[in-house]
Amino acid sequence: MSKRQFFLGILLASLVGGIVALAGVSFLAQPQNATSFDGKQPASFANLLSGEDFTIPDGINFVASAEAVVPAVVHVKSQITYASSGRSQRDPIHEYFGIPPREGQRDKGGRQQGPVAMSSGSGVIISPDGYIVTNNHVVENATRLEISLDNNKRYVAEVIGTDPTTDLALLKIDAEGLPFVRFGDSDKTQIGEWVLAVGNPFDLNSTVTAGIISAKARNIRILENVENNLSIESFLQTDAVVNPGNSGGALVNLAGELIGINTAIASSTGTFSGYSFAVPSTLVKKVMDDLMKYGTAQRALLGVNIQNVSPELADYLEKELPVEQGVYVGGVNENSAGADAGLQAGDIIISLDGRVTNNVANLQEMVARKRPGDKVEVEYIRDGKTNKTKATLKNFSGTTGVVEKVIPKTYAFQGVSFEEVPEQVKGQLKLSGGALISTVTGEKWGRAGAKPGFIITSIITEDGRLRISGVDNLLEVLNDNEGDGIVVLGMFQDGTEYYFEVD
Repeated sequence: MSKRQFFLGILLASLVGGIVALAGVSFLAQPQNATSFDGKQPASFANLLSGEDFTIPDGINFVASAEAVVPAVVHVKSQITYASSGRSQRDPIHEYFGIPPREGQRDKGGRQQGPVAMSSGSGVIISPDGYIVTNNHVVENATRLEISLDNNKRYVAEVIGTDPTTDLALLKIDAEGLPFVRFGDSDKTQIGEWVLAVGNPFDLNSTVTAGIISAKARNIRILENVENNLSIESFLQTDAVVNPGNSGGALVNLAGELIGINTAIASSTGTFSGYSFAVPSTLVKKVMDDLMKYGTAQRALLGVNIQNVSPELADYLEKELPVEQGVYVGGVNENSAGADAGLQAGDIIISLDGRVTNNVANLQEMVARKRPGDKVEVEYIRDGKTNKTKATLKNFSGTTGVVEKVIPKTYAFQGVSFEEVPEQVKGQLKLSGGALISTVTGEKWGRAGAKPGFIITSIITEDGRLRISGVDNLLEVLNDNEGDGIVVLGMFQDGTEYYFEVD
């Protein structure tokens, strides 16, 4: 082959290749003719993150955030007293009259003692003078709370207040100059943003895991049937590893700011399966401010029955809805904030104070950040037209006043404080009376087996068994029989029966 023929062959091959390439580009440039989404979404460098607003970090480094947060995340150990299973099978009358118990049911001192259960979780120090935020379910029914700091210092905590509707609680320890985590703005947190979860899973102190924000305003129905169905679930969802013991711990951004309190995991096994959920910091801060100032959460209500706008709702109503996302008003309560503002069944709420409300969880969180008496602007659609109205939020009682914390009146006898049994507890346990032990400092009753949280329902004296209708009745019986041996009968708030003897 001559050199001339060789070069002509090369030239011809180049021309053919160019034609094929141009034809291929022309074909790929027409995605509307594609028969699959691979064709309709052609690969392009334009799909990659680019532009002046995007900068690739030199390196994602969690060290600074972890160093700032870990010293302010604490280990919360809850002590809960229960009665032993064998106690409810024994007859206290036989005990009182000297009939010996079955073998192995007394301790070395000859007295029956209920076991003490321990559970643990996490908490976050939010002020240098010892205020700590955690989950309500971490401290619920606890008779003693022990706080362990990252440096292994130990404190006993006081419960300042709890809010079951958001599963949050505020604790206080007697300390000064503590490290603390500053509140961040969870509203500014973006899906895809890196976050750290800090806590004490499986009693492994000061554990740090990393993940991203996977979703916002997520409702997983974990707080249903809590406090008149007024629960708020608008969780931040993340794939940072969270396990039992992380509850109440910190979810922070890379600036070390608190953007959430880790609360739950999505799992069929009880351990991490890919997603965890945190109460957003904007709601946490509001509830903590309420508990610190008032001792109870100031819950504001719009007073409407709501559900998410969806194709299923449209099918059920047999009509086309004007929007794909929003909050449908199914009904309006009488004398409520919504009724006063003119809202009606069939309205679709699309924003509150200028912020879009795509779903129920989103709207509930926005309202929960307010207090009774606050005014909000509600934007809604009615009959295809967009309207706005002002609503003055109310409390559960239908007023705009501050809800005062009810402090039970206590009565003391021989180093034991008693108070009336809350009506809600009476209803749960089907009790008509009784008296609740709130604290035990007296050695005599402490040795006998008296425990905080125990409800006295009866007293056995030399004259027989006497039903206890309330604290006044109990004190009358105790004073009449002071110095005599008695048997105290009752139950814990989980329904476990228990009794003890006081000489």
